[in-house]
Amino acid sequence: MTTSSPTPVESGSIGRDPATDEQLEQEGDLAADFIEELLDIADIDGDLALDVRGGRAYVSVEAEDPEALRLLSDHDTVQALQELTRIAVQNRTGRFSRLILDVGGSRDSRTEELARLVDTAVARLDAGASQASLPPMTSYERKIVHDLVAERGLTSESYGEGADRHTVIRRR
Repeated sequence: MTTSSPTPVESGSIGRDPATDEQLEQEGDLAADFIEELLDIADIDGDLALDVRGGRAYVSVEAEDPEALRLLSDHDTVQALQELTRIAVQNRTGRFSRLILDVGGSRDSRTEELARLVDTAVARLDAGASQASLPPMTSYERKIVHDLVAERGLTSESYGEGADRHTVIRRR
């Protein structure tokens, strides 16, 4: 009978130090393998592209027929797939993963939605509100919102914990 040492995940020692570009490329490769297996199981044709930017691995899934990815590109589905993929990568590397998954342009669509939310919040400020709160969102989405708010010459801060963490926008 053979025994194996616990993985870093089993022993609770997942590292959160910033990953090197080489480690991020490894994350992207592992994530692409995982996503490819899922696509094969679901019998969905998709092409994968990998990139490293801003300290994160990015994995994009595209298809010649956009309809092939329609169900997978729903925002909530992409978030769930991203979390599953992060767990799979963490299990293999023992490192916390902040990888970003994009399916069929879902990230661009979400950025457009977030821009509309910011525009609505700015309209509330223009109408006299002292601040405007946005709904809870992921850290990546809050980062996008902070960038959009700064582009409009306003300030923003995040408040709350965990799934309730949200952004509040104010005039300078």
